[in-house]
Amino acid sequence: MSISAVRTRRRVTKSGYNLLGLLTFAVMAFPVYWLVKGAFSPQKDLYSYDLRLWPSEATLRGFRTAVNSPTFWDNLQASVIVGICTVTIAIAIGLLAAYAIARFGFYGRKGLMVALLAVQMVPQTALIIPLYIQLNAFDGVDQLWGVVLVYMSFILPYTVWMLRGFIVNIPKELEESAMVDGCSRMGAFRKVIFPLVAPGLVATSIYALIQAWNEYVLAYVLLSSNDKQTLPIWLVSFATSRGVDYGAQMAGATLIALPVVIFFLIVQRKVAAGLTSGAVKG
Repeated sequence: MSISAVRTRRRVTKSGYNLLGLLTFAVMAFPVYWLVKGAFSPQKDLYSYDLRLWPSEATLRGFRTAVNSPTFWDNLQASVIVGICTVTIAIAIGLLAAYAIARFGFYGRKGLMVALLAVQMVPQTALIIPLYIQLNAFDGVDQLWGVVLVYMSFILPYTVWMLRGFIVNIPKELEESAMVDGCSRMGAFRKVIFPLVAPGLVATSIYALIQAWNEYVLAYVLLSSNDKQTLPIWLVSFATSRGVDYGAQMAGATLIALPVVIFFLIVQRKVAAGLTSGAVKG
């Protein structure tokens, strides 16, 4: 086979992969586009049998209805509190636990890792009743701190497992060199491990935020006060016995997705910067 034929074959293969990638992206992005399109569409488009790929006229009626709903701002505040507290506590505890598992040898370490994986395999719905009973005994039902603790029980095992993988890939010699130069164990952790594991912290925090921000079932069971419910529960309020306000519901779903998207766009740059700086320092 000639060189030109090989190059042609490679270009065709590359073009095929690119086309497959674009097709996959289109399939995954279309529901998101349809959601945003419905948020800006008038009511007549949403109830019409003639489907349109774009709104006949752009309108903000759905967003005004969503923002002006009675409990929107209270539910937004509740979601922010639950999300920030869950991410902060999960990262703080998970990082220390992952460091201990990755760097210290102690009895039962392998069993602990197996237990962390086993917890992830248990469906959340199977634990709703036991969690509710335990929280009720400590007056944690219908309290935001109770929801944070429940979310922690599901997010923390994944956080520990994820961060352990990042810490294990950091050579021990870097810490030993820092300790030879006069750093304590905690000093080496703060000056060496923490900067290098920053990309892992960001990736793990994104996962924790998505789980805490979008979770519905546990919050629905544990929170009964309208002003303490999170945004996923608030979103259901547009479905009533008289029908569903699809425009307001799609606008509300778009508003709920925006904070996570903005957070991801911000930290994505920091992930790239952390990887680059880590490679240079190493």
